[in-house]
Amino acid sequence: MKKIILLSLAGLLAMACTHNPKPSEDLTRYVDPFIGTDEFGHVFLGANVPFGYVQLGPSQPHRKWKWCSGYHYSDSLLTGFNHLHLSGTGAGELGDVTFLPVVSDTQSLATFKHQNETARIGYYSVVTDDSIKVELTATTRTGFHRITYPEGTDTLRLRLDLLTSIGWDHYSSSTLKVEGDRYVTGSRISWGWAHHQEVYFAAEFNRPILGFQGNDSIGVFTFARTGEPLLLKVGMSPVSTANARLNLQTENPGWDFEGVVAQAVDLWNKELNKIRIETDNEEQKKVFYTAMYHTMIAPSVYCDVNGDYRGNDFETTTHPDPGFTNYTTFSLWDTYRAAHPLATLIHPDKQADWAKTFLQIYKDWGSLPVWHLMSCENYCMVGSPGVIVLGDMVCKGFDIDRKAALEAMKASMMRDHRLLVNLKKYGYLPCDITPDISTADTLTIRFGAYRNDKTVSKGLEYAVADAAVAKVARLEGDTAACRYFSERARSYRHYFDKATGFMRTVSSDGKFKEPFNPFLATEDGDYTEGNAWQYIWLVPQDVNGLVDLFGSEDAFVTKLDSLFVAEGALSDDPTKVAADVTGCIGQYAHGNEPGHHTIYLYDYVGQPWKTAKLARQIMDTLYGTGPAGLCGNEDVGQMSAWYILSSLGLYQVDPTDGVFVFGSPLFPKATMQVGGGKTFTVVTHNNSADNMYIQSAKLNGRPYTKSYVTFQDITAGGTLEFEMGSEPSPTFGVAKEDRPTSALP
Repeated sequence: MKKIILLSLAGLLAMACTHNPKPSEDLTRYVDPFIGTDEFGHVFLGANVPFGYVQLGPSQPHRKWKWCSGYHYSDSLLTGFNHLHLSGTGAGELGDVTFLPVVSDTQSLATFKHQNETARIGYYSVVTDDSIKVELTATTRTGFHRITYPEGTDTLRLRLDLLTSIGWDHYSSSTLKVEGDRYVTGSRISWGWAHHQEVYFAAEFNRPILGFQGNDSIGVFTFARTGEPLLLKVGMSPVSTANARLNLQTENPGWDFEGVVAQAVDLWNKELNKIRIETDNEEQKKVFYTAMYHTMIAPSVYCDVNGDYRGNDFETTTHPDPGFTNYTTFSLWDTYRAAHPLATLIHPDKQADWAKTFLQIYKDWGSLPVWHLMSCENYCMVGSPGVIVLGDMVCKGFDIDRKAALEAMKASMMRDHRLLVNLKKYGYLPCDITPDISTADTLTIRFGAYRNDKTVSKGLEYAVADAAVAKVARLEGDTAACRYFSERARSYRHYFDKATGFMRTVSSDGKFKEPFNPFLATEDGDYTEGNAWQYIWLVPQDVNGLVDLFGSEDAFVTKLDSLFVAEGALSDDPTKVAADVTGCIGQYAHGNEPGHHTIYLYDYVGQPWKTAKLARQIMDTLYGTGPAGLCGNEDVGQMSAWYILSSLGLYQVDPTDGVFVFGSPLFPKATMQVGGGKTFTVVTHNNSADNMYIQSAKLNGRPYTKSYVTFQDITAGGTLEFEMGSEPSPTFGVAKEDRPTSALP
């Protein structure tokens, strides 16, 4: 009996080890929010919590594209501290409800120096050149300001600006109401990238308001000096001032600034600890955990504490709690490639809410999202990436209404807008057929989503989405839909020119557009933010079919090898080069998303060592510490997600097949929480800067010869071990039966 009891206790202890990962470590110390604030990173700088609606931080006068997030490290001017920002986008937007402490009623800007600036998880501070110290922290729906004025300041002045914002955002109207002696409520309505945005706020001060000079859009509050900092709490809501006040009372009822900072740190630590890396390289830790941080700024919660949210039907009415958490800020053309696959691993609890948000957008708007922001579809970028992301969630088995998902996916891909009418008619997108837009919705026209330019990029992206529909249709037993969308997913073949080995613009009579320059990458060119060299490879849904187009694996590899050494001018005029074509190795551009999977294509033809070498090169040279640590636009977490997955030695090439292809793991050990109390650990033996090549592998203690693992392998929990070496293995991942495959249903 004693033996049985001992065995039972041993079993319980083993279960405890499996289901209770190590206590949280303070990983926030490795996060540097300044990384990506210089050059073209476009990241948000300020205080926030994971996936929070509020991103409270400094903003500067909008000058050029580099100022899209509202802040650029090269600048020393401040317009104030506002509560909504975007991180890593190509468009300036938001910047709502701006407060700026000033020394006179006419002051509208402040200056500062970086040595007087501090940023860490959940906290930002700066001492302006007027010797005013501003400290910021945040909860999900509220911002908290602590402002210390210099000695000798008799009257404290605080400017509120509802007029000025970031970039493309244009003021429409606002309201402002002083309620009692410590409360201010108001609203701001604007249009821009979010073509109808409504923001409501409720602000509370820790001392009485002496006076206000201004109007409904801009003015200065005054307060008496008491010897204590001026404290300001701001509740934000997309619905109403009443809800803004409710958000404030619920999330931040007291005046404990340090307590709110500590709460933000705890929330971030919980998320950062979902992947624990073990390495002596402190710089790599900083790059990795800052990347983790960047992937969790968005999608952003877009509902109030009572569940109310502003719908996607562009009505002025709002919607009550739908029974799920509603989200916004879906930069899906970017994030379907790595950020969402990463999230399916470490944020399984978010998938159902994101899927339900997608399906609600479909119900309200008639299509799944493309680039959804603050209840608005802006049609930014090309293809139908919301279809892809929803398809991936369905195929991975998350708790989603598959029937409703398939309906939404099919309907989104069968509409006549955004050139889909041509795709349905011709089987590809001819460059010389402009659809009839007499019945097009105003947003399609306004954002130019009907134009028949860049048809190769648009057509290739639609093919990826069609493959997602085909796979979900197969799961649901819809044979006809599976067959139809699978054939459309092969439409990439129409753009392939065997004579040149490029995807090219083609007319309705099957002729390729002339003249042709595969290096040309301009804003008005034939490819979306890229050139023909970069778009050859955008067939992640059917890699094996793409290889077949070249006639042989050798021909495919020769072309792929050429990508990383080919030299040619992107434009005769450097000022016209398309945005984001940065971080180049030959013609490979890591600063832009369509090529992020490209180095992993070598695994499909039995040459994984080439993937490994390039992965290490990119991680070592195109990511780093310091404000210029990103080689391109962060794109709402995609750049960072690529690094996270690649540093673990994994990357999902086909965005809906759940296959994670091997590259070159960077750390001796990394442990990932994958939900349900389970962990997946990647261990590398004999790893170093030189020993970048996988020699052999074990999965859960057993020899493993494949150069990939599946989503099911990872989420089941376990350990993947790699033996590394300084020379390519002649056998690992080489045999056809050990390679990943990507083929259509």
